[in-house]
Amino acid sequence: MNSGNPTLNPNTFRDVTVAQGPPMTLSGTTSKAFLLFCLVIVGTAFTWHSGPMSQLLMVGGGIGGFILALVTVFKKQWAPVTAPLYALLEGLFLGGISAMYNARMEGIVLQAVMLTFGVMAAMLFLYQSRIIRVTPGFVKGLMAATLGIVIFYGASLLLSFFGINALTNALNDSSAWGIGLSIFIVCIAALNLVLDFAMIEAGTATGAPKYMEWYCSFALMVTLIWLYLEILRLLAKSSRR
Repeated sequence: MNSGNPTLNPNTFRDVTVAQGPPMTLSGTTSKAFLLFCLVIVGTAFTWHSGPMSQLLMVGGGIGGFILALVTVFKKQWAPVTAPLYALLEGLFLGGISAMYNARMEGIVLQAVMLTFGVMAAMLFLYQSRIIRVTPGFVKGLMAATLGIVIFYGASLLLSFFGINALTNALNDSSAWGIGLSIFIVCIAALNLVLDFAMIEAGTATGAPKYMEWYCSFALMVTLIWLYLEILRLLAKSSRR
């Protein structure tokens, strides 16, 4: 089974030995995901109320969070330390982004948060009830779509360094085409949650060590943060029409 989330893939549990102590559990992963979410909120609130320092904190949080994400992916056993730090730094980043959006469209952040958790709850229900089945064809199609989006993001960032903003403008375009693109990306991000749930469930069945609860909680945060940012972008586009 594969996951479109780069932090959860076929190799996630391949090199993880069977736990000699208490193994990874779904309830343990859920509780740690909740703790990481609380740390994201703490970081977000700090940047939100930092005034002139908010942009500096946002940039520092974004860069630091990206570095810690890479470290966590390659050193899963460090996740009990790196995952909470990642959550705090991403909170700093999200606080700055959210404050910028809210200054232009008051109330949009609360709407985005509520929609993000509504989508997560819906995806969890669809997965647990097996309404959405994680078949090989479904996985391959979703992986291809996710990879396409990642390439699109990367190309837009690279071209912007050379003053070419066509792809960046497309991401922020409030036309019908631009809104359609955002809806597509939101759907792909939401479906990645289903694959993440499936991979976490598979991990518990292998008797993975306890630190993998932290790693899988971190992986869920990566997807949720992506989903939140894309919902925020979609709401902003809709408000401008």
